[in-house]
Amino acid sequence: MKKLSTFVMLFCITLLSAQEFSMDMVKNMTPRNIGPGGMSGRVTAIDVVTNNPDVMYVGTASGGLWKSTSGGIKWKPIFDNELTASIGAVEIQQSNPSVIWVGTGEGNPRNSLNGGFGVYKSLDGGKTWMAMGLEKTRHIHRIIIDPTNPDVVYVGAIGSPWGEHPERGVFKTTDGGETWNKILFANNKTGVADLVMDPTNPNKLIAAMWEHKREPWFFNSGGEGSGLHITHDGGKTWKKITEDDGFPKGELGRIGVAIAPSQPNIIYALVESKKNALYKSEDGGFKWKKINDKNDIGNRPFYYSEIYVDPENENRVYSVFTYINVSEDGGKNFEQLMPAYGANNGVHPDHHAWWIHPEDGSFMIDGNDGGMNITKDKGKTWRFIGNLPVAQFYHINVDNEFPYNIYGGMQDNGSWRGPAYVWKAQGIRNSYWQEISFGDGFDVIPDKDDSRYGWTMSQQGYVSRYDWQTGNNYLVRPTHPDPEVQLRFNWNSAINIDPFNNNTLYFGSQFVHKSTDKGETWKVISPDLTTNDPEKQEQSESGGLTLDATGAENHTTILVIEPSPVEKDMLWVGTDDGRVHYTKDGGDNWTDVSGITGLPEGSWIAQIKASNKNKGEALLIANDYRRFNYTPYAYRTKNYGKTWERLVDESDVESYALAIVEDLEEPNLIFLGTDDGLYISLNAGEEWTKWTEGFPTTSVKDLVIHPREDDLVIGTFGRAAWVLDDIRPLREMAKNSAVMTSNIKLFDTPTAYQAAYQQPTGSRFGADATYHGENRGGGARFSYLFNKKEMAEDEDNSDSKKKKSIGDSGKKKPTILKDKGINEDDDKEQSEEADTDSRKDETTVKWDSLYLKFYDGSRLIRTLKTKAPKENGIHKWTWYMDEAGVDRPSRRIRNSNRESGGVSVKPGTYKAVLHYGNQTSETQIKVESDPRLEVSQKNINEVYAASKQLEQMQQTAADAVEQLVESKTIAEKFQKDLSKLDKKAYKEQIKVSKEIVKTTDSLIDKYLGKVDKRQGITRNSEVTPLQRLGTARSYVYGSQKGLTTTETTLINQAKDALDKLLGETNSFFNTEWKDYQNKMKQVKMDPFKEVKTFGID
Repeated sequence: MKKLSTFVMLFCITLLSAQEFSMDMVKNMTPRNIGPGGMSGRVTAIDVVTNNPDVMYVGTASGGLWKSTSGGIKWKPIFDNELTASIGAVEIQQSNPSVIWVGTGEGNPRNSLNGGFGVYKSLDGGKTWMAMGLEKTRHIHRIIIDPTNPDVVYVGAIGSPWGEHPERGVFKTTDGGETWNKILFANNKTGVADLVMDPTNPNKLIAAMWEHKREPWFFNSGGEGSGLHITHDGGKTWKKITEDDGFPKGELGRIGVAIAPSQPNIIYALVESKKNALYKSEDGGFKWKKINDKNDIGNRPFYYSEIYVDPENENRVYSVFTYINVSEDGGKNFEQLMPAYGANNGVHPDHHAWWIHPEDGSFMIDGNDGGMNITKDKGKTWRFIGNLPVAQFYHINVDNEFPYNIYGGMQDNGSWRGPAYVWKAQGIRNSYWQEISFGDGFDVIPDKDDSRYGWTMSQQGYVSRYDWQTGNNYLVRPTHPDPEVQLRFNWNSAINIDPFNNNTLYFGSQFVHKSTDKGETWKVISPDLTTNDPEKQEQSESGGLTLDATGAENHTTILVIEPSPVEKDMLWVGTDDGRVHYTKDGGDNWTDVSGITGLPEGSWIAQIKASNKNKGEALLIANDYRRFNYTPYAYRTKNYGKTWERLVDESDVESYALAIVEDLEEPNLIFLGTDDGLYISLNAGEEWTKWTEGFPTTSVKDLVIHPREDDLVIGTFGRAAWVLDDIRPLREMAKNSAVMTSNIKLFDTPTAYQAAYQQPTGSRFGADATYHGENRGGGARFSYLFNKKEMAEDEDNSDSKKKKSIGDSGKKKPTILKDKGINEDDDKEQSEEADTDSRKDETTVKWDSLYLKFYDGSRLIRTLKTKAPKENGIHKWTWYMDEAGVDRPSRRIRNSNRESGGVSVKPGTYKAVLHYGNQTSETQIKVESDPRLEVSQKNINEVYAASKQLEQMQQTAADAVEQLVESKTIAEKFQKDLSKLDKKAYKEQIKVSKEIVKTTDSLIDKYLGKVDKRQGITRNSEVTPLQRLGTARSYVYGSQKGLTTTETTLINQAKDALDKLLGETNSFFNTEWKDYQNKMKQVKMDPFKEVKTFGID
């Protein structure tokens, strides 16, 4: 929150403008999306271009809108920069498929739903979007475009289940979304559960209105607002279907409706009432008849109550719910279409979206809680789309393995473990992720003693001890010693591990439970820390017309247990009804510090993060959106909750707060997760900036900083897991804002590992349909801040400036340089004189390149060079942990200003110095061996020494070959030039030159092998000394236990062969070449150089 007074802001405006953080500074510092894609997330809306079905659009509950132009092989997110990532409806204008309409806010009101901000429209296939209004509807479940007039669009707004508001019902535009009219409304709790249009009459629509209300502790479906309405005049008038028309008597709930495309007079309605049933009309909706009230029609209508009809067969009906059931007899009987559990080829249950090609009933697309599936044979076989990374993580955690792993639980999709990066080629595949527990996944706590084990949690407090390698999991859920006490576990209960004792766990019901034996036994260490309000404990009656007592509405429960890492036996506890307590004695005494100023009573305490620096200090996240209050709340206390400082309000972020984490070292650096994305503060919460570079709008549920590698790990509810590698640059800027004004700054670096890499599992060539989460690059990773040196125009000595000094003739204009100490003319002003002196050094310095130099002690071992970046900000540079290399023998003379890489450095600490013009910045880089391997120092030293020896032999060979090539070039030039002058007069010299060329070619061939001009893959049976050198090098580089007799023998063989060849080379230069020199010097041409004598030692 901005708290600077106007006076201070005015006083410091110059300083602040020079040091202000913005996303432009971190364009090259983007998080990596690591997946998984194989365990996807809730798909809520699907549409396809009917005359080009390779073009598909898929909307997700909280992962945005995705597009494929390859029939589902490749996917691209196309809604990343809008205000919301929750999609409730997507509709293509089939007459012009470039026009796409999107309704935001998913339409299935379970406790984990995400809201939206109205209607969006794209005119270019999703490249750009326009907000078209209806922002206050919050949730839109249906959009229909009039096929005869695309300016006419209908929107079915279901509205927010959390509040009572008038912005719901059916809306219509006749001018392409410029203006909207509400054409059907019931009351402030009733919205559109379904909306369909007669395919033969665009003025005939059927709307299913649904009255429902969700509280944090209860859900009610049904009311007087519910009903089925039909219009035949585009919404001017509506008729409500009643019991007189054949509908059930009494209160109605959610209704799903479908018109048979092949016979539009046949309409089906799946009606929630006192007795849920399927109804059918055969006269276009005037009269209805119940045809099926068995359980095969579906279940849980609040979550899914949709029905579809085959476009070619009015009797083939699909009921979309937990499973997909199909009827072949007009709805009288249903059977399961595709398996879910207990099948090797199961399709994920809990279905929310269903698309059937309007002209081909065999082509269908299914969207469910686990992603998306496609069939082209009426559901006999299905193809799962495994590269939609839209998983919904509730929590995120890490271990300390190499590479380290990320853990988290997903909505409806279990608990998972996967790598933050891999020392393998290509990306992070789905196969690298392992499901470690079933159920809705929530928090995962790896055992710090051995990360093979740990604890996972599913809904209602079902915590298990896991073994991810074998799957040998078992329940360790706390119980109460009094059998009459009923424990209340939240859907997303609290669990944590004690930072001072790896055997000690804490778990929350309405009490705090403690285990000192890794969960085998528990004891209660607190009283009921909630309000214990009995009116909020009626979950067994939750659901309304159809009971749905799954535990999702369990209330007056503990959400957060946070042990202090700096104060033993100190715990913070937060609840879902706004209570905050702490204990400083392991639970013997508890202090209530609820009643936080500005926080509505009864708010949801989502997170408390205890400081790792100071006792009594903590960050707290609360939200109240479950009571229709979308205000963000984030606080800090420094005195055990006696007072709380507000860190975030509506002026800082765009949505409610969900997660927070303070840097492990620098308290000014804080990251905040909200329902719309990731935010960062470099000044302890005074100001917030939304992170938009490489990171989408999505719900950020949890944030963790890895303690060893200083990565920010981001758990999103809709876009899976992300890693922002190496936050040290942000830490440095938060510690000292003046850093941001530096021309150059080389930041502290992460430890670099000389890791062994392998190919991916399963298959090397995954093609386009295989998911590849973005992997971290190899090598030593450096981050540096660059701000271009600003100079006056006459000081600029860059290449572009040099070009400007070239006159019309193309020649450079002469530049006159004055020596230091020469006085200027007397008529020069003193100011100009001083200015000239101050700039003399800069005018002789080049500012067009950057150099990164590495030192082992005082020895320069490597120099990297790159052009100065075109843009200011943080940039990346990789050193592959090698010293400067040597030349490679070649038949051509190579001129290169780039230093080649050579022998790998030994593990150790090296100095890195970044040069820009006459400015430098330096840091240390620590290089370590692969931590997975056992490599002795003896082996490291022997390999390094042998590698340097082989490298020097290669340089000697390269020098010899270069001299031979130069000599051959001289002889060829003599031959050519003398032939042009007089072949007869110089017959003898030409002949001798040819012989010299032949001899040098022969020697070069002995180094490099003969040139084989035959077609195909050829092989020379002769082994050259350089080939022997290469063989020795490959054995030496791969040595695991130091040099053995194998490596020593190969080195000696290479040395002997090269020594012999160098002897031949020296003999040639001392005899034949010397004689040739003497002969050719008699010709008035002298291109000769002094020759060297070669040797290995």
